[in-house]
Amino acid sequence: MNRIWVIFHKEMLDNLRDYRSWTTGVFWALFGPLIMGAVIMMVGSTFRESARESLRLPVLGAENAPSLVAFLRQQDVIIETAPADPEAAVRAGEINVVLVIPPEYGEDFAAGKSARVRLVFDSTRQSALGDIRQASRLLESYSEYLGMLRLTLRGVSPEVMRAVQVEERDTATPQSQALVFLSMLPYFIIFAIFNGAAPVITDATAGERERGSLEPLLINPLPRGWFAVGKMLAAIPFAALNLVITLAGFAAIFNLLPVEELLGMQIQMDAGALTAIFLVCLPIVLLACAIQTLIASFTKTTKEAGTYLPFVGLIPALPGIALAFLPVKPELWTMLIPTFGQQILINQFLRSEPILMNNILISALVTLAVSVVITWGAIKFYENERIILGR
Repeated sequence: MNRIWVIFHKEMLDNLRDYRSWTTGVFWALFGPLIMGAVIMMVGSTFRESARESLRLPVLGAENAPSLVAFLRQQDVIIETAPADPEAAVRAGEINVVLVIPPEYGEDFAAGKSARVRLVFDSTRQSALGDIRQASRLLESYSEYLGMLRLTLRGVSPEVMRAVQVEERDTATPQSQALVFLSMLPYFIIFAIFNGAAPVITDATAGERERGSLEPLLINPLPRGWFAVGKMLAAIPFAALNLVITLAGFAAIFNLLPVEELLGMQIQMDAGALTAIFLVCLPIVLLACAIQTLIASFTKTTKEAGTYLPFVGLIPALPGIALAFLPVKPELWTMLIPTFGQQILINQFLRSEPILMNNILISALVTLAVSVVITWGAIKFYENERIILGR
């Protein structure tokens, strides 16, 4: 252990002197919080603008339903003249939604039939969703209002239409309401860990080979495998530092920005959740350093290592994005997949959900076991003569 400590100390000094490498990792640690903050600001400004502005609704055939148009105006809707071809205008992005009232609307309405109107919109345009929902909600309210009047005129209580009254009770916490934003955090956290270790490991392996300093280092009367362990251990503090910076950045974004004012929801990251996420991610720090040490040892130049290692960090981080759209329950099989189990646990911590200690232990032990196996592979490669040339 003393000799491994000597190697670790030497590698740490080399890494600290090469400030360009570890500062590159720090940039990736700040990347996630900065992106999240920018998204919150942009989405929040869009919500606030749509909330302040009255709905502008182009209507084609307004003369066919004067009572409907009057109802919409009472709801602060600004009625505008619709283009002759509303579908073409919507497809071109000129307007968000158009209300089309056919000529037969008045006849059907007078006969007590269901009078049909048509909303024309493009549901794939995110910027139009607010106007679409508001227009649909107003038309549904008008339809319900007329239905109640018709029943009352016929001497029938409107309660007849409400055979079952649904009482809604939302158990969502502020954290779970912000699921779209919180589900992106595991991706950025894993990505930051891998990118914190990548520049340092690249310089310690492919960089030394390219500079010609690796062969003299391996001539020392020490088992070559110890050099692999020392180099890997020297990268762990930098990956852990990236993890701390990323978590601190997210905490600053959620606690300092007026998220509740911007999005209408509250997102908090207390010290307990941050500490738990840090501890859960520590096995991933070891796994990231082990994988990148092994892969970088096969590369001949820093350029080649820089080509491979970003993809190494991207692959285990991708499930974090999938979790935002396809929620997965924390079952045993999910905990047996390194990094995937931890990402599910991170989501649970962020959403303040109850967590089984068995899941934490299983995910940690499996990840550590895989890290040990990969480290053993790196040791064996360092004991081979191919380590001098790479491959």
